[in-house]
Amino acid sequence: MKAARLVGPKQFDFIDLDMPQAGDGQCLIKLERVSVCGSDIRHGYGPIEPEENYPMPPGRPCHELAGVIVESRTDAYHEGQRVIVIPERGTGGLMEYLVSHPGRMILLPDEGPLDEWVMCQPPGTVLYSCKRMDTLLQKNVLVLGQGSIGLSFTMLTSRMGARSVIGVDPLDYRLDKAREMGATHVVNPDRDNLTEAVQEITRGAGPDIVVEAAGYPDTFNIAFQQVRQFGTVILFGIQSDQYVPVEHNLLMEKQPTIFPTTGARSLDPISQIQDLVGLRERGWCEPAQLITHRLPFSEVQTAYDMYEQRQDNIIKVVMDINQ
Repeated sequence: MKAARLVGPKQFDFIDLDMPQAGDGQCLIKLERVSVCGSDIRHGYGPIEPEENYPMPPGRPCHELAGVIVESRTDAYHEGQRVIVIPERGTGGLMEYLVSHPGRMILLPDEGPLDEWVMCQPPGTVLYSCKRMDTLLQKNVLVLGQGSIGLSFTMLTSRMGARSVIGVDPLDYRLDKAREMGATHVVNPDRDNLTEAVQEITRGAGPDIVVEAAGYPDTFNIAFQQVRQFGTVILFGIQSDQYVPVEHNLLMEKQPTIFPTTGARSLDPISQIQDLVGLRERGWCEPAQLITHRLPFSEVQTAYDMYEQRQDNIIKVVMDINQ
């Protein structure tokens, strides 16, 4: 089978691998659609590794996958079913076939394009974080970062009944998408004073909930600067550095409730994505709005370059493994 791998800094090539074999309790899945995530860029494709680390293991970095079961050795699934697959940590899905077990598979409906259904994976992980927010009725929500994760927070919190959902990002095309996905207000911090804008929008109250969905030291501290006293800060963005300086006085002054959230590292990485699939199926939300580009698997290099360099107003690119 065909697979992609990094053979040098930001350089893919293709290799042929033996077909994986499903063991007892596993399924063999023919992957059909895969998508690039920001974490793939920042923690896999982007960093320059020592020369001896290349080539990297085949299939990495990629973890948003959908395909069709071609062999099942479990009672939970059968051949022909369509699924989202979460690869095991340290592996990836830039390949034609993948072996998985039911604890990392999410059943999909038979109808509808797979490139749209695979988009349930990012907001599914966000749904896990939203459970920490309690009711959003009459609450002001500030979302720092409007990449695919920040946009997913914008989409879900707006539908959960928030009074206001403020999307923040320095890229105007992302702010346009935030409006499409439910933001009541948007702020470009490179152009406007964020604190003044947020205070005006919330009528001086400040945000009840601030979501850090960007993953930078500056936005980490901005979350605590902007949240109202005794408010809630949801940490989702994964920092590149192991240690991030924190303005201690902010914590002591604001005394926020802080929730670090990573659904993929929880004991249950699939139920929230399955729930998001159900929400889309009944029309409650439309994560396929995130898709801006579709490319063949043969253009994997282009897909990752576009995403890292934020070319052509990209939000989400989905690749067809068959092309």
